[in-house]
Amino acid sequence: MRILVAHNRYKYAGGEDSVMRAELTMLSSAGHTVELYEVDNQVIQSTGDKIYAAASLFYSHHSSKEMSRLLHIFRPDLLHIHNWFPLLSPSIIAVAASAGIPVVQTLHNFRMLCANAILYRDGKVCRDCVGKAVPLGAAVHGCYSGNRTGSALVAAAFAYHRLAQTWKGVSMFIALSEFQRALLIQGGLDPAQIVVKPNFVEDTGEPDDSSGNYALFVGRLTPEKGIRTVLKAWCQNKLPIPLKIMGNGPLVNEVREKAASLPGVEYLGQRSTPEVYAAMAGAKFLIFPSEWYEPFALTIVEAFSRGTPVLAADLESIAELVKDGETGWRFTAGDATDLAAKAMSIFSDNERYRAIRQRCRKAYQERYTEKSNYGLLLNIYERAIRSNCALSKCGVVTL
Repeated sequence: MRILVAHNRYKYAGGEDSVMRAELTMLSSAGHTVELYEVDNQVIQSTGDKIYAAASLFYSHHSSKEMSRLLHIFRPDLLHIHNWFPLLSPSIIAVAASAGIPVVQTLHNFRMLCANAILYRDGKVCRDCVGKAVPLGAAVHGCYSGNRTGSALVAAAFAYHRLAQTWKGVSMFIALSEFQRALLIQGGLDPAQIVVKPNFVEDTGEPDDSSGNYALFVGRLTPEKGIRTVLKAWCQNKLPIPLKIMGNGPLVNEVREKAASLPGVEYLGQRSTPEVYAAMAGAKFLIFPSEWYEPFALTIVEAFSRGTPVLAADLESIAELVKDGETGWRFTAGDATDLAAKAMSIFSDNERYRAIRQRCRKAYQERYTEKSNYGLLLNIYERAIRSNCALSKCGVVTL
């Protein structure tokens, strides 16, 4: 099968880039011919660049011409978009649809519903714009990069594309969880267009039986990721549990200083993937304190693959992954006192711990391996092609 993958990189690499690369490698290894059309937001520097990027939210002549060229030369069976925001623009959807090429788009965040893409404002989750044809709240609050003008442009662009029915050109949207799918439907997307497929992580083999003697945080150091709640729990309650912190981000100096003042707390900085996995395998549990609706918490699945339970914030988006008492435990999001109490309880309860580790590994093997993910993705591609063929009354492609 010939698959054209389109991706717009953000200025700072993140999980979306990793997932796209992992899927591209998986498809290539399975014998498919894959071509990547990629642009990078690093090119947005000058005022003129920013004006061009803003205009691209509505339509990009450059991207549409390049997409037309690639479709003509590569002749794909399907276009898979991971991110078009903002430089690729939705114009690539229209070009592919007009050429009769089925389009699949993975929704890695909540950009379809929210200008800042994370449904988070003023230190708490926010659904104010979900389901609104013209989300004026985004402009009022400056949700996109703290800029009201930029927020108004993003909100206006998505309102325009809803009105222009641009999304009808997408055969299938991939949501990463049932929770995300439900919100997308609430936001106005056609339920028949949305299918759920989680992400996957590499299996590096059976984990050991280490029970661990420390808690671990791995993630970007930003307010919505909940690192402040973690540090507050250790500071206020003087927890005797060793804590290791891995990651980087805007709060790095704050985290480094706070960690240095707390006994047993280590800030280890940004670490390589093998180092992170080794730390996960040796941890008593992973702390996942995120305070926003993450569409899919890849870090949790990475911990499960090592048989490591997770103490997670009790949000609807996380509850699908972390089953309380089965594959981990949940605490009230943003509540340092509850986090501390649950952490102490975990360290004192060794009776159930080994069984929970085994369930974590089993959950990974059943749902989040490359093998299971490949089958799900190919099934989605089949559905997209058949749906597209039905519309154009062509023959069904056999994969």
